[in-house]
Amino acid sequence: MKTRPTEQLVPHTVDGKTRMVPVKVDTPAPPRDWDRIVLNGVTTIAAIVLTASVVWSTASIGDLLAYKVVEPAAYAAAIVFDLAWIGCMAVEWLARHDEERAALPHKAGNLALVIAMLAIGAHGKVAGYWEIGLVGALVSALAKGLWTVVLRHQTPPLDERTRAWIKGELADAGASLALIPVRRQLQRAEALVTAERTAIGSPDSNPDQSGQSTDDPDADPQPTLTGPMTIKDAVRTAIDSGIREPDRVLKYVRNVADANAREDTVNRYIRLAG
Repeated sequence: MKTRPTEQLVPHTVDGKTRMVPVKVDTPAPPRDWDRIVLNGVTTIAAIVLTASVVWSTASIGDLLAYKVVEPAAYAAAIVFDLAWIGCMAVEWLARHDEERAALPHKAGNLALVIAMLAIGAHGKVAGYWEIGLVGALVSALAKGLWTVVLRHQTPPLDERTRAWIKGELADAGASLALIPVRRQLQRAEALVTAERTAIGSPDSNPDQSGQSTDDPDADPQPTLTGPMTIKDAVRTAIDSGIREPDRVLKYVRNVADANAREDTVNRYIRLAG
């Protein structure tokens, strides 16, 4: 039986004090997982085939496009043909537990593959070697087919009820994710409303209390000329009447609203009425 050295924690007592210390011991080695080894090997082969397919496809389509455009642009556009069906295949793998969601990337990937194969075949025809174009187009088909087999093998089989349960879980997770930006918008809106209310104040209140004295409630009030409107209403009336200069607005407010109105209060209402 094969063994392998491993570390285990064992109690060790010195001078009446016990500690857990690591000790190397030989434990039975687990049997070799040939299934995992074979799967890793097949995945490596699929990756090599995919790389070769991308290189061949890019070289062929890039050479075809280079007849009319500069080579850097031609080869940059050529790689898109393979990246399109590779990306669709990846999305199909991510949606493997939901057949409805996986259907669209599956169809789009097959369409992108056909387009890439036609472009490779067209290059062979233009170059005068249609056989090479046909064989080159099959390289992309073989690469996608091999990856489809590998990914399907790693997809666990699920019954209809389990798929429905997973679909419900994904729907709940999607709803939670969708609520995140909604909550952020609500928080921003509430913050703006709070700031606006703080800046403007209550419509029934007058923030200017300079004409009142809170030090001595029995003292005689300061003589004021109080009209039928607040400072805020007076500022609004002045601006609506075409009075824009701060000095003239302040004079008007002191005449019709509060003779002791402060200049900074009036200026603040002018900015808010802006």
